[in-house]
Amino acid sequence: MYFDNAEGMVFRPPSEANSLILRVTIGCSHNACAFCAMYRGVQFRARPPEEVAALIAKAARYWPDARRIFLADGNALVLSADRLLAILAQLKAAFPKLARVTCYGGPADILRKTPAELAALRAAGLQIIYLGVESGDDGVLAAIGKGATAAEMVTAGRRVLTAGLKLSVMVILGLGGEERSREHALGTARVVSAISPTMFSALTLMLHEGSPMRAATDRGEFRPLSPYALLQELKLMMEHIDVAGPTIFRSNHVSNFLPLAGTLPHDKAKLLADIDEVMAVFKDKTEPTYNDDGPF
Repeated sequence: MYFDNAEGMVFRPPSEANSLILRVTIGCSHNACAFCAMYRGVQFRARPPEEVAALIAKAARYWPDARRIFLADGNALVLSADRLLAILAQLKAAFPKLARVTCYGGPADILRKTPAELAALRAAGLQIIYLGVESGDDGVLAAIGKGATAAEMVTAGRRVLTAGLKLSVMVILGLGGEERSREHALGTARVVSAISPTMFSALTLMLHEGSPMRAATDRGEFRPLSPYALLQELKLMMEHIDVAGPTIFRSNHVSNFLPLAGTLPHDKAKLLADIDEVMAVFKDKTEPTYNDDGPF
């Protein structure tokens, strides 16, 4: 549910399709990831408290029974703990049936929050933080301009979980291209294993028009993976993931051509068998292709 007319497009995780979208910030404060074109034309700003309060009051008039709210845009967690606590208190007062509040959180935003601040946010109603790990390989992270190392990703993820919050980790298949596919797969497996998140999603690289990575591909500087190579990368990553669990795994984003779902570590063998089955079909498709809607 969306009711705002602020500048820029609205993005949210697939699992928040039925949530009320409350844009407490506009754009992304980092906005430098080479693969991302979501907020390229939007100047980041944190919305003033009075603007957010007016939005909450408006939403409560139209959807007084809202149970799920997603705090947008790209990294609402960039706001101070005090600002977020005030917003959560307003939401609790405005929506008596509210059961879940979630948001994106960049690694730097999480690391700027103390464990006590994160615990306070959880107590105030924040339940899930979505962390875009993207890759566990420092070479890939540097190349895409993520602004964090693999070690910092682990620290950020563990801090969220220690505070009692749920953590949804997202990684991107194909992000290392042909050059660093193996390093990307193994490094990502190490990071996911070290974090052992509540949820873990594997998306597939989409080379959006207007993104630096699309431009690099068009210049021949980045070589995307073929469908078969993407499956090889996913298999290698899955083989080396060792989470304490239970971790809900999904690979059913619009970018993925192979939908997978299971719980790790319980379903690991079945997931690998499913990948092997599809690899047999894609083995002869060696040429990478892509468009704005997906990798194939």
